Amino acid sequence: MTEIATLYYVEGETQEAIAQRLDMSRIKVGRIIKRAHAVGIVDVRVRHHPSVSAEIETALIERFGIKRALIALDHTDPERQRSEVASLVADHLTRNLSDGSVVAVGMGRNVGAVADNVFTDDSHKCSFVCAIGGSLKAGEYMNPDHICRRLAAKFGGDSETLYAPALVQHPELRQQLLENSTVRQTLDRARRADMALIGVGDMSEDSNMVRMGWFSPQEIAEARLLGTVGDMMGYDFIDIHGQTSQTKMQGRVIGLTIGDLARIPDVIAIASEQTKAAGILGALRTGVIDTLATSSSNALTVLSLDDATRKKG
Repeated sequence: MTEIATLYYVEGETQEAIAQRLDMSRIKVGRIIKRAHAVGIVDVRVRHHPSVSAEIETALIERFGIKRALIALDHTDPERQRSEVASLVADHLTRNLSDGSVVAVGMGRNVGAVADNVFTDDSHKCSFVCAIGGSLKAGEYMNPDHICRRLAAKFGGDSETLYAPALVQHPELRQQLLENSTVRQTLDRARRADMALIGVGDMSEDSNMVRMGWFSPQEIAEARLLGTVGDMMGYDFIDIHGQTSQTKMQGRVIGLTIGDLARIPDVIAIASEQTKAAGILGALRTGVIDTLATSSSNALTVLSLDDATRKKG
């Protein structure tokens, strides 16, 4: 399968020529090539021309003072959309990581998708450090330590786990864990990172926080009534103006805060879902986001929502 895929995509051989060379039918060659797609041996990507999203990117940069915007074309399939956004972030990492780079890594499906979309032969002596604790219900795909390991394997670097739960029951317990030397050492390293990969959450009853059992649908609904529109990396709940939301859910997560992120040179916020426009706007208004990765429809909604809320403000 790999041999045929290489002949077809790399060497430029026709299916007919491959069939003659390997003494099999052209139909069988076509089926094998299709199978190579299905099992992931072949990954074909069509990059849209930069001019397609250049105007949107410029508007976001000028409006919010960010360094760059990575805008993916819209896709009806949520998983495909997540992959398209994540691939832009993966390319950004590939271009900008160097030996000695440290990347603080958050939790979630969008951050996890970045590791799946890294395709590079270059090795970097870089480090991927957990910026938030772990959660049993998050599973391997969304947990930051597993994401760090996958990224380290792709880039040839190393990873560091934050040995603490992501969520605790009381702010007092959180403070005690933050004073633990093992936890403090890892978070201090994450605070000195060159880049941070974070997700932006929404306040829907279907959010990751509800699915993982962190908060109940009722708590989410109460937070929305208080003006909460989203969260950054699973904590630091914010309103649409980028201010800290006054909800009881605050102060229970072990990880970097907005203040910590503000000191990292390139904070990359990743959000592919259409439900997250308000959360993205709130995150941008905190002033700590340097790179935004999202879909074109999300970007346009954020710009429109910014216009509407500025008029009211």
